[in-house]
Amino acid sequence: MAVILYGIKNCDTMKKARAWLDGEGIDYAFHDYKSAGAPAALLQGWADDIGWEPLLNRAGQTFRKLPDADKADIDREKAIALMSAQPSMIKRPVLDADGRLLVGFKPDAYAAFFAG
Repeated sequence: MAVILYGIKNCDTMKKARAWLDGEGIDYAFHDYKSAGAPAALLQGWADDIGWEPLLNRAGQTFRKLPDADKADIDREKAIALMSAQPSMIKRPVLDADGRLLVGFKPDAYAAFFAG
């Protein structure tokens, strides 16, 4: 199984997800948005699969600091452009296991995800 964990290296939630995967002995590749970016094509594929709303981190400081005009009337295209330009706006982590996606980290959700 090919597993890729997408996120930002120093994020606390990312650290928890990585520790969980390591503890379960699950091999994975790590894609750091800060160094490798978040191409719009990747985000579009995810949005096709699970929608753009679960991907956009509206609770984070990067989103909250946006001018009100940028936060208004967000649709798929605007959200993808914002997340591609500022990957900190992508909810973390995004886990891709052979094309199956899971956004966010909760130990129970990860256990269920890998169980079946």
